[in-house]
Amino acid sequence: MPLPRWIAATALTVVAALSLTAGPGETGVRAEGRITTGSAPSPALGEDIAYNVYLPARYDRTKDRHPVLYLLHGRGDTMQAWTRVKTTLDDMIRTKRIPPVIAVIPDAPWNERGNWYVDSRYTGEDLPGRPVETALTRDLVAHVDATYRTAPIRQARLVGGYSMGGAGALRFALAHQDLFGAAAVLSPAVYAPLPPSDSSARDYGAFGDGAAKFSEEVYRELNYPSLLPGLDEDLPVRLFVAVGDDEYANPDPADAHHDLDFESAALYNAARRSPAISAQLRVMDGGHDWTVWTPAFEQAMAELGPGLSVTPPTGLPAPLHGTPAADWAGGVAAHADGSLTVGYAAGGPVEGQPHAGRLDAVLTRTGGWTRQFGTAADERLYGVAALPDGGVLAAGYTKGDLDGRHPGNGADDAFVVRLDAAGMVRWLTQFGDPAAADRLYALSAAPDGGAYVAGYTKGSLDGPNAGDKDAVVARLTPDGALSWIRQYGGPGEDKASGIAAGAAAVQVTGSASAALPGTTALGGLDGWIAAYTTDGARQWATTAGGPQDDRLNAVTVTTAGLAVATGLSAGDALTVAYTGKGARRWQHVLATPQADEGAAVTPLPGGEVRVVGYTRGRVGVQAGGADVLVLRLDAKGAQRAATQLGTARDDAVDPFAEPDLYATTTPSGQVAVTGLTYGTPVGGTAPGNGDVFLAIL
Repeated sequence: MPLPRWIAATALTVVAALSLTAGPGETGVRAEGRITTGSAPSPALGEDIAYNVYLPARYDRTKDRHPVLYLLHGRGDTMQAWTRVKTTLDDMIRTKRIPPVIAVIPDAPWNERGNWYVDSRYTGEDLPGRPVETALTRDLVAHVDATYRTAPIRQARLVGGYSMGGAGALRFALAHQDLFGAAAVLSPAVYAPLPPSDSSARDYGAFGDGAAKFSEEVYRELNYPSLLPGLDEDLPVRLFVAVGDDEYANPDPADAHHDLDFESAALYNAARRSPAISAQLRVMDGGHDWTVWTPAFEQAMAELGPGLSVTPPTGLPAPLHGTPAADWAGGVAAHADGSLTVGYAAGGPVEGQPHAGRLDAVLTRTGGWTRQFGTAADERLYGVAALPDGGVLAAGYTKGDLDGRHPGNGADDAFVVRLDAAGMVRWLTQFGDPAAADRLYALSAAPDGGAYVAGYTKGSLDGPNAGDKDAVVARLTPDGALSWIRQYGGPGEDKASGIAAGAAAVQVTGSASAALPGTTALGGLDGWIAAYTTDGARQWATTAGGPQDDRLNAVTVTTAGLAVATGLSAGDALTVAYTGKGARRWQHVLATPQADEGAAVTPLPGGEVRVVGYTRGRVGVQAGGADVLVLRLDAKGAQRAATQLGTARDDAVDPFAEPDLYATTTPSGQVAVTGLTYGTPVGGTAPGNGDVFLAIL
């Protein structure tokens, strides 16, 4: 007997829907997580903590570990409230917007559901205070890690909440940085400096003391303004704050600033000024209800979820080079005997060496010697290169009389120095326009023991200046004499920042704010690359990038003979390869939602290269602000590997958001990377104010 038409149509619709939602390897069934209940023993409370737990699809089919969300309900609600986000979690996990996560939703009935997630000191018999904060952050977290396949690290935990739960999530994230790396704070019932007179925060004893249900002193002590100054910058917190634009408007003008949309904005503006917090704020359409909290939770997870990781970030190795004063990275060279020479600028004495004043140039041979030299003014290094005899070249700029032949010098001068294998200075050449600034930003050793250098001048070193700054390329002989110097510029600001000497040509890269001779302006700041003969004749030049700001910071010549340059294009890390005649062979772009930039490039066998730069996004496991980025590209520009490492603070960039990072290939085929860090290395200490790391990868 045939089915009635409406039944058949319904059946077909259901089958179609099931087919459309089936996951890979499944037949007609959408991959969904499940919610179950549990209880955690709590010595702090003397009773169990009841909770709901969301387990992602296929949790029982794998042995994988998972990040955990701890979701706190609002005043008067129960552990059922957050179960409505199950569909959001299912969809975001299925579409890979977030990794598979466990969500734990504790019930918080204490103080008759007005506990504010703190350890109450109220002793009244009507609402006896309970150590709720201790119970949830110590007992519940320990139980979850022992019961489910989690990772007991802060990078794998996010705490979230709405209303009273939002206040609790904020408190947990700031007071327990060792436990939580991120917080989703939705319509948080936080008030600064004190809650309004009609706030329920005053009524349940959460902020009480003894017989008093509310103590201003206790509230101030537990509130976020008291926590912000003491946060640990080495344990960064990612904070997402959201609130509705139709929150309750207090009719009392004296309490108008306690409306939660106002308080959320105040929280955000206070938090974003803490170096330990990266904060975001969203104002949603709606009031104090799930019309705001459901979409806000999805947005919070889209921002914070991808940063959850069951693997801790890779840190920078100890020890750091530097002093308690400001220090800057200046280059690294690899020698045939396996040693390295690290160059940097130091704001104080290093290893007992005399400090001439302000910033001195320092060269340190691993396992060997340290040489510090300078004047009462500033010296900076911007390149170190190994020589076949075990010696080393270094280049940069000085504001003083570094070579003893420039008395009264008050402008930046370029300088190049050669040290022998024992660290003794063999020669030092200082040069520049006496009336203008001249700086070197790049160095490459010549096959005969001389040097090629590049930078800029604001003066006239090779004919008249074409604009604000002109790029400069120069050749020095093995005994330090200037062989030739070339000035290359247009009407704008032009700099050379990378140089590489090949067998028959010298490749130079940089940036220009207007068209250079022989090139076409692309818009904004342009990256450029030019080839010179070993006698200083420019063979070709071209620009790279697009209509936004671009620059090429470094260049190398591969074993296949290509010139490969790396830098920045519209906020992404750009690497481009050119033939000996200037034709582009390939291009690679690494893009995250945050800033990425290449700073150094070194050759590998088979025409491959390693690109070293920085990222503020996620390529691997994010460590902090700006992290060191290492890419391996094959001979055709395809990405073969990517590594991210760093500290909880900025690495590889200076305070002006420009890279301060150098790299070279060692004889064993590894990459030696040195750069600026404002963080603390693994197992070590930081002198402070910016130090220099050395990592072998």
